[in-house]
Amino acid sequence: MFTSLGKLMLRWMNQVGGAADMVRSIGFWLVRSRFEFSQFVRQSVTIGVDSFGVTALTSLFTGMVLALQAGNTIGNIFGEPIFVGTIVAFSLIRELGPVLTGVVVAGRAGAAVTAHIGTMAVTEQLSALYTLGTNPTQYLVIPRMFAFLLTMPILTLFSNLFGVVGGYLVAVYALGVPGEVYLTDINTFMDSADFMHGFLKSFIFAFLVATVCCYKGVSTRGGAEGVGKATTGAVVTCIVMILVLDYFLTAILTAFGI
Repeated sequence: MFTSLGKLMLRWMNQVGGAADMVRSIGFWLVRSRFEFSQFVRQSVTIGVDSFGVTALTSLFTGMVLALQAGNTIGNIFGEPIFVGTIVAFSLIRELGPVLTGVVVAGRAGAAVTAHIGTMAVTEQLSALYTLGTNPTQYLVIPRMFAFLLTMPILTLFSNLFGVVGGYLVAVYALGVPGEVYLTDINTFMDSADFMHGFLKSFIFAFLVATVCCYKGVSTRGGAEGVGKATTGAVVTCIVMILVLDYFLTAILTAFGI
């Protein structure tokens, strides 16, 4: 038992060290080479634009469920569904917006990034890039890293918007809450600190997803089976780490009044 646990810890530490070395390599090549802008634009479209639909749909129905549950619960306690807008907006903008966006992007775009780079790794295309004098970190990892950092915060903003709209539809047409009351509750009780709380999380989750997925792709071994394992491992690792990291980020940001 202890032997297996030790091997697991060593493998985990080796992966953390490998990911940290890749981040160091990103910083090194970022200041010493030409930025691949065309790759950055292409990856921004693939990661951001192509993920917009599923992110918006997920957030829309999450906001609808939040409004329905909050309205029914508060209605049973106080006799009428009050502060539904506040509950929906706080839940989405501070927590669920960045978390759901991170999970959806990791499952859709992150898996694609890992599979793409992993396929290049097992077919020795990464070695071919070295032969041609191109560093894979410069050509593959950096554009994807910055594409994640650009698109995930933007997707989070739209996620928040669609979630609030979904809550509005349920509050007004299913619970009978006046639309003005729903919007006034949000405007009254929320401030810029609440927005920044979730917005800062989106950048950290973007960096996390980009780092994990790119590292899993670059370190892929074992042919087609290895690509499948790397892709599954990348998505699972991203989801678990987003949920774990969300708690600690919430505690830290709250301690600083954000």
